[in-house]
Amino acid sequence: MTERHQIEQAAEEAVTLTSELLRIDTTNTGDPDTLVGERAAAEYVAEKLTEVGYEITYVESGGPNRHNVIARLPGADPSRGALLIHGHLDVVPADPSEWSVHPFSGAIQDGYVWGRGAVDMKDMVAMTLAIARHYKRHGIVPPRDLVFAFLADEEAGGKFGAQWLVEHRPDLFEGVTEAISEVGGFSVTLKDDVRAYLIETAEKGIRWMKLRVRGTAGHGSMIHRDNAVTKLSEAVAKLGNHRFPLVLTDSVREFLAGVTEITGWDFPEDDLEGAVAKLGNISRMIGATLRDTANPTMLTAGYKSNVIPSTAEAAVDCRILPGRLAAFDRELDELLGPDIEKEWMELPPVETTFDGALVDAMTASVLAEDPGAKTLPYMLSGGTDAKSFQSLGIRNFGFAPLKLPADLDFSALFHGVDERVPVDALKFGTRVLDRFLRAS
Repeated sequence: MTERHQIEQAAEEAVTLTSELLRIDTTNTGDPDTLVGERAAAEYVAEKLTEVGYEITYVESGGPNRHNVIARLPGADPSRGALLIHGHLDVVPADPSEWSVHPFSGAIQDGYVWGRGAVDMKDMVAMTLAIARHYKRHGIVPPRDLVFAFLADEEAGGKFGAQWLVEHRPDLFEGVTEAISEVGGFSVTLKDDVRAYLIETAEKGIRWMKLRVRGTAGHGSMIHRDNAVTKLSEAVAKLGNHRFPLVLTDSVREFLAGVTEITGWDFPEDDLEGAVAKLGNISRMIGATLRDTANPTMLTAGYKSNVIPSTAEAAVDCRILPGRLAAFDRELDELLGPDIEKEWMELPPVETTFDGALVDAMTASVLAEDPGAKTLPYMLSGGTDAKSFQSLGIRNFGFAPLKLPADLDFSALFHGVDERVPVDALKFGTRVLDRFLRAS
């Protein structure tokens, strides 16, 4: 059997593994009492790795349903820094009544694999698992140590996944200097069928914030000047309608300069958002990296319709550009004033440069499978487990390669209805990852 045929088999297996992983409901609500499936998925991954001869570390990080699987494949040069390839096993909730297919069916139809987690991120988990199995089966030794990590709880901030492991088991990542994971390496078709593959080099910081307002409780039929619900509603409306200033970070400048080089489009700063709209389906993702955002997502108050409660609370999802935290806090205080209590869970921004041998290997591996394509750095408006791993001094990139149809609204699939990944994109990504890991 030729080497090419062997990697094609691994690519086929990646499709099967994606489907099987999607059938395992790993919904993470953030509530420990409603968790399902993470342990089952970890056991599935562990079995697939041990089946081909890996020695794994199986870590329970927060009760009987929070499990992480780590395996190391020794490389030819142990003196080199190791490369971490990590992916999370949990997914956000999905309502089956809204989907064309059941979100936990793992259906393979119409050229796609369907299910919650298909792009976030069981596709990358499956491609990684397929490559790991391929290397072990055929005795392939990579240039340096590879650490494969399959993690819990990313969708709730990684408290029982990457964050827990970094705090309690940093030994598992001994010697790791660089890492790759999700939401990067996917293609966008720009002009004249020219595809650019966006490699994530930066992420906005996350602050999941709770606002709390206190007032005077009382009967709903009376006149009240100190109504917590009213005060909270006014504060939330003010925050939700506020536009933070436009800020061009180095990562975004480099991305826009790359698009200009490919397409000839201009991105004038006096109409930057209008110009970014020309990017089509990815304009929402790129547009969100031009400024900080603070989006109210949940409201909680009261327990009976005729009782004015003494407290009211709101949840706000804040995403903050690198270097903007202090300015964001000042703006928030000016907007909300002193009477709004704030508490939050915070994850830092991530940023690195688009250069070096690892970036060269990414570019070469993509071009080997898609000649004529381009690679560009970009900033992710969301967040990944890279936020935890950077505290170990690891340089992080998003590189989960997928060659996508020009008309597929890829960014809308993340946490969206009818999440799906093209079968051909999975096979393409597996081949690219193989080339990359052999050259990195």
